[in-house]
Formats: sequence, structure tokens, C-alpha cells
Amino acid sequence: MKLVVGLGNPGRRYEGTRHNVGFDVVAELARRWKTDANAYDKKFEAALGDATFGGERVLLIRPLTFMNLSGASAQAASRFYKTGPADMLVICDDLDLPLGRLRLRATGSAGGQKGLADILTRMGTNDIARLRVGIDKPPRGTATEWVLSRYSPEEREVMEAAIGRAADAVECWIKEGLEPAMNRFNQKAD
Repeated sequence: MKLVVGLGNPGRRYEGTRHNVGFDVVAELARRWKTDANAYDKKFEAALGDATFGGERVLLIRPLTFMNLSGASAQAASRFYKTGPADMLVICDDLDLPLGRLRLRATGSAGGQKGLADILTRMGTNDIARLRVGIDKPPRGTATEWVLSRYSPEEREVMEAAIGRAADAVECWIKEGLEPAMNRFNQKAD
């Protein structure tokens, strides 16, 4: 079983914001796989979707704990399904990547992403695959204002393509593994 954890903040107020790109990728995967990824599960404090892709059972997880406490959901699901860090992929936004750029990594620090940091802390390892989706640096204002802002129409077009590529990267990770996914999707967007 694979756990795909898309990070974001719950509620209408945060829909369509830069910080919710992990939720957006999970929604795209649910659409592709024709599954509902909105079933609330109290024990995981998350919206879940259960699917099969490439012969593998995949649990789509959107923590509803707010970004900085995302680790509670990821840890609870990992314990319940008896999966290890190698079976988890976290999808999150990244201020240090250009808009729409993808970066897959097998390990490393959270790089300032607090939801990812909470997952790494609660899981007790930095060896959890992560797919970062670039949201660009703020032109002005604080990082908090930026991540909670919405895209311009031009940016939205770039991000819709990036969300599709990110979903492709998740599917590649499931079917072929992390190395092939990194080789294919860590390239600059066309």
C-alpha cells in the first residue's frame, strides 16, 4: 500500500491558494482514478480516498489539521496500515522553486515547509519522499501572505499544467519507483 499525502489547509477560505497545491494534486489524482477523496476519517483527521493504481492500493490523504500539524494524519495512517516511510509520498508547495517547477526527493530537510517538517518529526525520519511544487518567491510582503494568496489568471494556467505533471509524477512513483520519477520529473517544465 502507498500513502500519498497532499498538504494544504482545510476550508473554503484556503481553496485555490498557493499553500494548497498538495490538496490540488490529490484532487487531480482522485479525478483521474474516479474515486472520492473527500471521505472524512476522524481517526486520521483527514479526508481520504482509497484507490488502486498500477496494481497498487493507494490511500490519498488530505490532512485537515491545518498545514503545521499535518504529521498527525500521516503518522496515524502509517501506523494503522502498517506502512513504512518508503511507502509515503508527501506533496507540498515550495517558495524556492519557480512557479510550476517540480522537484522530487527521497530524503532531506523540510526546507522551511512546516507541514513537511511536522511529518518528518512525527515519522522520526527525513527519509520520506517528497514532491515539491514551485509557487515562486513573493514579490513583496511576507511569505505567509504569499502562500495564502491566490494565483493570477496567468499563474493559474501555469499551475494547472504543473498539477497535471505532479499527478503524472505520483503515478510514475507508484508504478516505477522514485528514481525513474525523479529522472523524468525533476527536469525544467517545457
